[in-house]
Amino acid sequence: MTSDTSTLETWLSAYGRAWEKRDADAAAALFTGDARYYETPYAEPFAGSVGVREYWARVTADQRDVKVTHTIIGFADGVGVARWNSKFALASNGAHVELDGVFLLTFDADGLCKELREWWHAR
Repeated sequence: MTSDTSTLETWLSAYGRAWEKRDADAAAALFTGDARYYETPYAEPFAGSVGVREYWARVTADQRDVKVTHTIIGFADGVGVARWNSKFALASNGAHVELDGVFLLTFDADGLCKELREWWHAR
């Protein structure tokens, strides 16, 4: 793995595409088999790529017209920090949602995410 931001940029772009397509399999493929995905600081993590896939399939099911952007804050020693934003509509009630958040991501040597921690707020 390089110490520049290319690993993080590649991963964030793939994550954004997976979210915009609501593709739980593509999202899960970005994580190691034993990854930990912390949706909030105090919640138990979703475990492994299987746990990520199940989580993603559930939380994106009602989302439509998803748009995701990101800004890299930093990357060093296999750990990346990025700010992200997502806008979408809910199919169930037509509500428009905007999420603004921060990722703390730890990567393995192959550029897969071993641990994701996120903090986000909804508007």
